[in-house]
Amino acid sequence: MRDWLAPAALALRFLSRLSLPGEEMESFARDLPRALAFFPLAGALLAGLSALVLLAAAQVFPLFLAVLLALAFDAWLGRGLHEDALADLADGLGGGRTREEVLRIMKDSRLGAFGALALGFAVALRAGGLWALEEAWRAALALVVAGAAARLLMLAVLWRVPALPGLGAQVAAAMDGGRFLQALGFALPVLLLGAWLSPGAMMSLLALSLLCFAWYGALLRRRLGGSNGDAMGAAAYAGLVLAPLAFAAW
Repeated sequence: MRDWLAPAALALRFLSRLSLPGEEMESFARDLPRALAFFPLAGALLAGLSALVLLAAAQVFPLFLAVLLALAFDAWLGRGLHEDALADLADGLGGGRTREEVLRIMKDSRLGAFGALALGFAVALRAGGLWALEEAWRAALALVVAGAAARLLMLAVLWRVPALPGLGAQVAAAMDGGRFLQALGFALPVLLLGAWLSPGAMMSLLALSLLCFAWYGALLRRRLGGSNGDAMGAAAYAGLVLAPLAFAAW
């Protein structure tokens, strides 16, 4: 059990601002690969906290405001990790012509026009998808399912798209089919919850995720030459958007 608790705690610490017992972050490059399989489960647990905020806020405010408060809390809890990655990638792809320009712009911490537009549209789509579910408990469940599905999509990119040199390459080297199946196993109860909520939505989410993964992987290979931390974080936010839209469509 102890062998599982340490990497699970590290996954929670990496994906959030929570302070949990575990290895010091100085050793994270060495220990993070062991935590990869727990990312979808950690994502679902963190989304569960945001879902509680949504349910509590819905007792006082209309659903749309409750959704916005939950998403604000979600961004705070996650340190804006995926939001920042999405904005950086959008700025790079939108403003750079060559591979070198794209990567140089992505390293610039300032928010550009393309990043602001991409982040604004993504948050609006995510909020709109949750609001369209019309009932707070349905939106809360969709939020939790999205938390797991998004990190599975991120791990798929990490596994199948070659990583650019750097820390991400060290982590990607530890990602293989066995570890992805382990992550899928941990996420399975959450995904089954989504299937109970709406089987059609989960089938749509699977199809959308596969299409997104194929297109996104080709885009990263062509424009960046591979994936990096921003590319993986942006993939996670794409999953956070796709899941509510799939549930809203059904």
